Order: sequence, then structure tokens, then C-alpha cells
Amino acid sequence: MEKVILFATNNQNKVKELKAAFEKAGLDYEIKTDADFADMPHISENGTTFAENATIKAHTMAEFAKMPTVSDDSGLVVDKLNGAPGVHSARYGGEAHNDARNNAKLLASLGGIPQEERKAKFVSTFVVSMPGHFDKDLVITGECDGEVLAIPRGRDGFGYDPLFYVPEKKKTFAEMTTDEKNEVSHRGRALKQLMEKLPSWLEQF
Repeated sequence: MEKVILFATNNQNKVKELKAAFEKAGLDYEIKTDADFADMPHISENGTTFAENATIKAHTMAEFAKMPTVSDDSGLVVDKLNGAPGVHSARYGGEAHNDARNNAKLLASLGGIPQEERKAKFVSTFVVSMPGHFDKDLVITGECDGEVLAIPRGRDGFGYDPLFYVPEKKKTFAEMTTDEKNEVSHRGRALKQLMEKLPSWLEQF
């Protein structure tokens, strides 16, 4: 089989992370992305869970590109908000993806809630699909527990990173170095599992 795999995303930060993980694991695959294709199919991420959304993307793009496809969906799950923003994390503040609006809405939604009741977790689910074998999807989830601060801290990262505090590190994601964040983050943990399980999964085809 040709050693090429599609990562169904246009997010270059995610692409860099995946390529680095492949390199570190010694997996010699050419990684294509959505940017390598014209006439892309429209994908409606209307699932109610991260796994459902990642599966929709993986199946659609694997079928379209005729190659093994990795997809992911992730977001912030806040206990006090009954799991919101959840699958709507990227557009919590409106239809367009806007970090400042998302963070402002999150802070407003938690207004008046004491710090000890602001528990949350970040969740990242990867789905790997092979065209014609959608009954054999590889599904992996990584999680990171923390809490939502009332005041942003740190200058790095993106999204909800300045508000997401990880007690074991005594830092927000936005205060961590890239290596620190990858060690404990939902995506870092999911990628580690993915690199461990992907080679044997690919061997069955």
C-alpha cells in the first residue's frame, strides 16, 4: 500500500502537530491535507458528540480521497454548563469562529460561579477510516481535566487556553511551553495513543 494518509483539516497548527508526532514515532508517511484537493465535498458536522463529528469528516474524506483518513474533533466540556460549549466550542460565541467572543461568552455563562465549581475538561477524539472498511474505524479519545478561571492568564496558545487552568501544572494552557502543553493536553494524549495504535491498525488492510 502506498504510504500516504490524509489528515482531514485545513488547520496548519494541527497539521504541524500530527507531522511531528509521526516523525517522533518513526512513521514514514506522506501526510496530505484538505488543501491538497480541489472540489472538496461539503461536510456538515451535525453530530452530537466529538466522535460523531470526527467520524462524519473521516468517512466523507476517505470516500472522496480514496485513502486512509485521520480526522479529529475537540472542545471544552464544562460541568456547570451541562457539558457546553462541547461540540459547539469553536463557534460558541457566534457563527464565525472568534476566540475573543467565545471566551467572553464562556465567562458570562459562568458569571457568579465560585472557582471550586468551575470544573471542566478538554476532550479530543481522533477517528481513522479506510475507504470500504468503515466498520473498522480506529477511534481514540484523549482528555485533560482542569477548571475555568475568571480572569485569563498567559499569552501563548489559542481558543480557551488562557482560561483553562490545569491544577497538576499550576498553569493555564496559555502559560505552558508547547512541550508542557503536549504532555498533558487532550490532543497530546490522544496523539500519543494514535501513534501507538496506528501502525498495527494499518497492517490489517
